[in-house]
Amino acid sequence: MNIAGFFIRRPVTTTLLMAALLVFGAMAYFRLPVSDLPNVDFPTINVSASLPGASPETMASSVATPLEKEFSTIAGLDSMSSSSTLGSTSITLQFSLDRSIDAAAQDVQSAISRASNQLPPDMPAPPTYRKVNPADSPILYMALTSPTLPLSTVDEYGETTMAQRISTVSGVAQVMVFGAQKYAVRVQLDPNALASRGIGIDEVRQAIQNANVNLPTGTLYGEHKAFTLEPTGQLENAEAYRPVIVAYRNGFPVRLGELGRVIDSVQNDKVASWFNGTRGIILAVQRQPGTNTVEVVDRIRNLLPTLRAQIPASVSLDIVYDRSESIRESVNDVKFTLMLTIALVVLVIFLFLRNVSATIIPSLALPLSIVGTFAVMYQLGFSLDNLSLMALTLSVGFVVDDAIVMLENIVRHLEMGKPPLEAAFAGAREIGFTIVSMTISLAAVFIPVLFMGGIVGRLFHEFGVTIAVAILVSGFVSLSLTPMLCSRFLRPPSNTHGIFYRALERVFDGMLRIYDWTLRRVLRARLAVMLLSIVLLLVTGYLFVIIPKGFIPAQDTNQIFGVTEGPQDVSYDAMVAYQQAVDAVIARDPNVVSLVSTINRGTLNTGFVFARLKPRSERTLSAEEIIEQLRPQLAAVPGIRVYLQVPPLIQIGGQLTKSLYQYTLQSSDMEELHQWAPRIASELRKLPGFQDVTTDLQIQSPQVVVAIDRDKASSLGVTAAQIENALADAYGSRQVSTIYTPTNEYWVIMELEPRYQRDPNALSLLYVRSASGRLVPLNAVARLTPGVGPLTVNHFGQTPAVTVSFNLQPGVSLGGAVTALEDVVQRINLPATITTSFQGTAQAFQSSLGGMGLLLLMAVAVIYMVLGILYESFVHPITILSGLPSAGLGALLTLMVFGDELNVYSLVGIIMLIGIVKKNAIMMIDFALDAQRGEGKSAAAAIYEACLIRFRPIMMTTMAALMGTLPIALAFGAGGEARRPLGLAVVGGLLVSQLLTLYLTPVYFIYLDRFSTLFRRRKAPRAHPTPTPAPESVT
Repeated sequence: MNIAGFFIRRPVTTTLLMAALLVFGAMAYFRLPVSDLPNVDFPTINVSASLPGASPETMASSVATPLEKEFSTIAGLDSMSSSSTLGSTSITLQFSLDRSIDAAAQDVQSAISRASNQLPPDMPAPPTYRKVNPADSPILYMALTSPTLPLSTVDEYGETTMAQRISTVSGVAQVMVFGAQKYAVRVQLDPNALASRGIGIDEVRQAIQNANVNLPTGTLYGEHKAFTLEPTGQLENAEAYRPVIVAYRNGFPVRLGELGRVIDSVQNDKVASWFNGTRGIILAVQRQPGTNTVEVVDRIRNLLPTLRAQIPASVSLDIVYDRSESIRESVNDVKFTLMLTIALVVLVIFLFLRNVSATIIPSLALPLSIVGTFAVMYQLGFSLDNLSLMALTLSVGFVVDDAIVMLENIVRHLEMGKPPLEAAFAGAREIGFTIVSMTISLAAVFIPVLFMGGIVGRLFHEFGVTIAVAILVSGFVSLSLTPMLCSRFLRPPSNTHGIFYRALERVFDGMLRIYDWTLRRVLRARLAVMLLSIVLLLVTGYLFVIIPKGFIPAQDTNQIFGVTEGPQDVSYDAMVAYQQAVDAVIARDPNVVSLVSTINRGTLNTGFVFARLKPRSERTLSAEEIIEQLRPQLAAVPGIRVYLQVPPLIQIGGQLTKSLYQYTLQSSDMEELHQWAPRIASELRKLPGFQDVTTDLQIQSPQVVVAIDRDKASSLGVTAAQIENALADAYGSRQVSTIYTPTNEYWVIMELEPRYQRDPNALSLLYVRSASGRLVPLNAVARLTPGVGPLTVNHFGQTPAVTVSFNLQPGVSLGGAVTALEDVVQRINLPATITTSFQGTAQAFQSSLGGMGLLLLMAVAVIYMVLGILYESFVHPITILSGLPSAGLGALLTLMVFGDELNVYSLVGIIMLIGIVKKNAIMMIDFALDAQRGEGKSAAAAIYEACLIRFRPIMMTTMAALMGTLPIALAFGAGGEARRPLGLAVVGGLLVSQLLTLYLTPVYFIYLDRFSTLFRRRKAPRAHPTPTPAPESVT
């Protein structure tokens, strides 16, 4: 096969083709988007609804359940979870990866419309949805603070000036406002003042609603002009509400200001946020699933100068955290690793060839293969991310292999005394099929990766395609440019060499002599070698079973996130004190640059902290180690628990739990869930390796049960609706009216004065107007009893659910934790009425775990089929693949020695080893087959000669692959700890397999050749027996 002959004869054509490859690749490189990882986001939509003052149980039954019934009919819905708290419900819908998020959003809107008739009529607004995963980490944190302006004014700039404008940026899902202090007029009533004047609390609400109106009033059409009517029916601040007349008593007006306090306040005065210890407004930007983080952040940053100009100088705007910075840092470090790898590989080539022109020729295959790959990546819509760049880095060691093999064979012909052109034709003809088979079979290794399903398949699709394209491009370059350059620029080796050349030559000759000596002895002990290979296979299988298994390794992105949880009966003031104590501990850590903290995230007793860390190069501890250092200090803070975690690179699932890994229990019987969930959590806390074990079960919140005496109420002319409305007016911070402005709208809130909200006995001071016109005290128609109830009610699917979440101690594998948890559940005999399942990352790991072994088997099967097709043989592919167990053994042993687990990254490394190791065998087998067919040598003699002649190119290609992987194994640069397992697997597998396959492959070749000869002889007709020549002895 002499494909290269065409290009050797046409140097101009070859040069122009390579120039086109370079130009188009360079153009594509500058247009490729930058990202941290390929797009693996599940289409996720979050639906939120509010009913101020409603209990969690009311929200779950009257709001969440009707919506869930409608959502469950939407096609492609993978999971649905909801959480109902005081006055609000949040439902997260996650769809299958192949579902369009825009089409899913239309279906969600239709479902909301269908459910609207079943929802409470007094909801202030219909449910809304956003295309966002609520559990996803924000890509940008900003803080607004001011030493002089009130927080409500600062909030106005944050919510109206900034958040509304940023929300319109393409790719932004929502701008969350933490610690929001949105302006509101708050009417705080004194029940004694109401009682003394004989005014029911419901009458006050009606008076406020009637006083603040904003209705269309029409137009006057005169003879020459038209006049729009603009009445002053709207009241815009507390001062305007105080004179409102509520009723008349004894002929005198009773004004609103006489019945309590009317103040300029905020919409929710039970939330707070701090930035580095200062109260402020925190804006957190979340991106839509499927959008590019760096592009979205760049669009927002381009907008910020305009927004800053609209904010007064007394308001400080600080960028607390920018996710794109760590992405760019990580990608730039991978780019540097790529350049370092190229330099190391070129150095390896030079050390072996010791000739500048001979080094330059194969080295040109590197930039051409990589730059040419950029063109294909651009056409396929890929991005410059950690995985695609890592694929290119790893490919550096492979793309040069074909060129090295081609060059080395042409040099061998030059050393025979042939002129360069003849040597190029002869060498290229001899080695052409080898390069084709090496290239196609190596690219074919990644075919199974393309068929992987779920999150792992989506993640590594881009990786597999990128490296396969780079390998195919390199094969093309090696069959075209490399032999053409060799025919024009390669010169016969000189007879005079320097000291450096001679020293290295002695080293290589010494290595070859050692290999020759050991190979002779191995070929005499073939049976022992075969038995050794079987033992290696069994040991590799055993190690694969026992090695700790993980999923996607955590990456240090210079951030720490934590959920705080106070007692279920905590007050607002107490929670503020607890949260500030936590902030003080974290802020003292020298690795922390800035800190954002907030309370009342859904429930009053929860909050969160977000710490931005110094760049990794400026600190000695990793983010995980900083968490371990903070853990005992935070445990010493009384009254509050803190659950810290490193935000995962990929957020799987839509639940944001206090710890990273989730295990969900479902049952229609709430009592069973309340009984068994704490028991499972208690058992997990006893297990080694588990930490931060907790549940989302909060059912001990103090309650006052208002039991309505319906008979007595009816006799007095009072309805249950009036009673509940009165309670909502008094204690629900009820929105009774709305102030509309050109840029926003603000609430008018009614409640009792704070001092009367502390004691349930104030209920006796509340009155409602009966049907007969009399005032009836509420304690006459209702009885108060203390009790406890839930702070949150959670559903998964449409069933009540409790989620147990946990973190793992450093060094503990997720696979071991999953097995231990399943053993616990089996041991405690969980009732059959409770169904359990892992969620989020643990669920994705569990589903991918069974596919790991299958993926490896598929990769081997594909390689076998490709090699069988190329060699038209069932036997030779077995010989070529005989070294795989040794590669697997080396990879698994290296991972275990360095304390790493077998995760999706290291699994891809092992798949790559399949391609690398078989390249060495192909070089031996091809030469031996030629010797058998062309020179009539026996199998033993042919493979012996092949091993010695191909020793130098095998060493060169292996060292090139080793240098290509070493920087990744050394965990160089930002995010290097996540890439490290892949590099370790390849380096360890290469070192062990390189040593063993040099001996295993020839032994397998001899035995399988005997087997095929015997098989052919038995198939041949008895009348024509084929004499079998005695194998030559190898001496």
